Amino acid sequence: MRRLVWSLMSVAALALAGCNSSDSSQPTTAGGESAPAASAPGQQQPTKANAVSGTVALRDASSQVSPQAKLELKLLDPSQEGTPLASKTIDPVASLPQSFELEFNPADVNPNSMYIVQAVLTDGDRRYTAPLQTPVLTKGAGSQVSIQLVGEQTPGEKELAAFTAVQKQIGGMKITSGTKLEDKVSRGWQVFREAGEVKFIREQVDYGDKGFTNTDYAYKDGKPWVVVQQKKSSKDAKPNSTERAGWNADGALVLKQEQAGSKTDALADEEAASLQKQATSILSLATNGKNK
Repeated sequence: MRRLVWSLMSVAALALAGCNSSDSSQPTTAGGESAPAASAPGQQQPTKANAVSGTVALRDASSQVSPQAKLELKLLDPSQEGTPLASKTIDPVASLPQSFELEFNPADVNPNSMYIVQAVLTDGDRRYTAPLQTPVLTKGAGSQVSIQLVGEQTPGEKELAAFTAVQKQIGGMKITSGTKLEDKVSRGWQVFREAGEVKFIREQVDYGDKGFTNTDYAYKDGKPWVVVQQKKSSKDAKPNSTERAGWNADGALVLKQEQAGSKTDALADEEAASLQKQATSILSLATNGKNK
């Protein structure tokens, strides 16, 4: 009987030792309490309570930006002017999509206000902005966002689009024409007026064996606005190149393109200045110096 009692006590001791051995595998803190388990690989970590994060990409995934592209980010209340809660500039943008994090002071957040992340990507003359606002932090919005940007028209593209719109309307304008023969040069033009003001001049110039040009000149307030010139080897030949130059209301050159086939490059400033000079000369010639 005594042997049976000792045997049962031995089994109980071994079972208790096994339980203690199992518990010892759990990490403990200095105070003896169990430490929290580590996150599994790939598991999303909790976001910071004082930061907004996310990614910025282009909606058109086929679009490319240059190595000089710059991204400006702001966390702000769009209804208020002043300093944003947080801001950051990434210059240059290494690649897209671009990750970001904006840290802020939680005490500055008004729960009754709306906050957004404003992202502006600048690449040369072109800006990329988000067509939709991206709310964060308050009114049920989270602290992580995915922003898609769309390219805006450049200042030059805006002038060219406005020029094209006027070009389509010249059929309804008052038309006069003229010609001039010079040494080895034959010149002819049409002048298009609206409300007594010259809006458009279309000119053809034959330089003989030196080539042929078709040029459309548009004017605002008697000054050259946009010039589009096709250069050919002869009147009936296809254009070798097309040059475009345009100036904004302040007289700054904003459109400068030179297209040859499917390739478009920046038009040199001196070439743009030459087109502007031609526009001034033909206006004076076609209006007998009146410029209207």
